[in-house]
Amino acid sequence: MILALYCPDIAQNAGTTLRTGACLGVPVHIIEPAGFPVGAAAFRRAGMDYLDAALLVRHASFAAFEASRRAEGRRLVLFTTAGETRYTDFVFAPTDALLFGRESQGVPQEVHALADARVTIPLRPGLRSLNVAVSAAMGLGEALRQTGGFPPPVGSPVAPQG
Repeated sequence: MILALYCPDIAQNAGTTLRTGACLGVPVHIIEPAGFPVGAAAFRRAGMDYLDAALLVRHASFAAFEASRRAEGRRLVLFTTAGETRYTDFVFAPTDALLFGRESQGVPQEVHALADARVTIPLRPGLRSLNVAVSAAMGLGEALRQTGGFPPPVGSPVAPQG
């Protein structure tokens, strides 16, 4: 399983997502261009001292990410306010790529069209969206719950699932 951020606008959200990925053992892919210089300095405050444990993969463009995803045989699961399926009703696979759009604009229509699934986190009427780092944590948590992909409890003799 991987988390992917499409052209993120806010370094703190990307840093928080990297921290989530580090803690849960999930690589975070950043699809550029980002709205900030991608690097440890941009992520330091939100990522804190977890950045060394994070696996960050950078892609120069969506086309580069898409080529990598396809070569790895990953489904593209787009989290979007325009999704047809509640994320808790969707059946995740351990090899899915969970994609989250940019804070200001989501993803373009071409990316929507390439997604294998479009899922949504239901919100109260009249409210637009959650913070992207919160959405990523919620989506990843559900996907890991379904696939048994959470790391073992501290002190457990069980090795993490890949």
